[in-house]
Amino acid sequence: MNSNSNSIVHEAKPAKASRPGSRLGFLDWTRGLAAVIMLQGHVFHAFTATELRSGPHYILSQFVGGMPPAIFLFLTGVTFAFLMDSVERKGLGGGARFLAALRRSGYLFALAFLFRLQMWLFGLPNSPWTDVFKVDILNSMGLALGIMAIMSVFQTVERARLCALLGIVIAAASPLVSALSWSSAPPLLKAYLAPDPNTFSFFPWAAFVAFGMSAGSILRLAGREGTDKVLQWTALLGLGLIAGGRYFADLPLSLYPKSDFWLNSPSLILIKLGVILVIAAFAYLWHEHVVREKWSWVRQLGTTSLLVYWVHTELVYGRWLWILRDALSVPQTVVVAAAVIGLMLGLSILRTQWKEVKGHLSAPGVPFGTRLTLVAVTVRDSVRAR
Repeated sequence: MNSNSNSIVHEAKPAKASRPGSRLGFLDWTRGLAAVIMLQGHVFHAFTATELRSGPHYILSQFVGGMPPAIFLFLTGVTFAFLMDSVERKGLGGGARFLAALRRSGYLFALAFLFRLQMWLFGLPNSPWTDVFKVDILNSMGLALGIMAIMSVFQTVERARLCALLGIVIAAASPLVSALSWSSAPPLLKAYLAPDPNTFSFFPWAAFVAFGMSAGSILRLAGREGTDKVLQWTALLGLGLIAGGRYFADLPLSLYPKSDFWLNSPSLILIKLGVILVIAAFAYLWHEHVVREKWSWVRQLGTTSLLVYWVHTELVYGRWLWILRDALSVPQTVVVAAAVIGLMLGLSILRTQWKEVKGHLSAPGVPFGTRLTLVAVTVRDSVRAR
């Protein structure tokens, strides 16, 4: 590199720190924790050798890895409730609020189909065209938000109660929906509605969105002053739901003629909800009393969770690392998981620093190699600033 290039690198300004955390930054931290759990779970699922999949390490990885979808859906409900409360505070009528909520649902549906289309295109010629219509978690979010958009016509205090009730109804109805005969129903309709281990159907997954909308409405009603008390009760409620859900799951009698604990059980929904509430309460304590205004790599991942989800899915399940598929020992898988998490963290930082990075990449009269070096310096200084 010549002297001019060196001077350009050394004169590059350090990346600006991300905006200070708000009182609701713990939600990003919770989302980031879910992303970390998701990343390790998918890496273990894709790369662990087949003969090791009955071992304790793989089983633990996949057991814990079952939580992120519920967390993401719950937090989507929280932010959906925030949107409804915001448009309500602007004085918009019920119809306008309903349309605003539907737009959010349509946005997620569009992203869902773009994601599936991209995965299908990158998988050609080995991917069937039906993969475009696979019901993934983004499809589940879009459908749940579209149906629950009607909650926007109610006031926030009413929405807090109604959404909690709706979540209970969805969870309670899931075994009944699963027991219905779906043989004559269109496959796509069944995929969107009926509980299935291979899809994120409305029953029971939408229950987490409804519960999240109730929680988001309560947070809006509590305001800044009441958030501490709300999160204290959240922790207690979470522990109660875990204990209660486990108790009812162990009862020898059941209200349902047929129920699968791991697929459609209301007890499992309550247990997962309890875990989410406990995690959220811990995240609040951690964010408010430990991290405070400091940069957090977990929270950083949470601020770009959609990008992380999209890119890592292609990286892990696409053709990029095919040579590692079903071939690694547990220690090797742990190393790959750490590498993927680190790569996604770097991508997340690049995303939040995009304006500065974009300026470096488009700098006139600067050699391409130097532009890439400036990008690396931006990321390095961004991490140091944190």
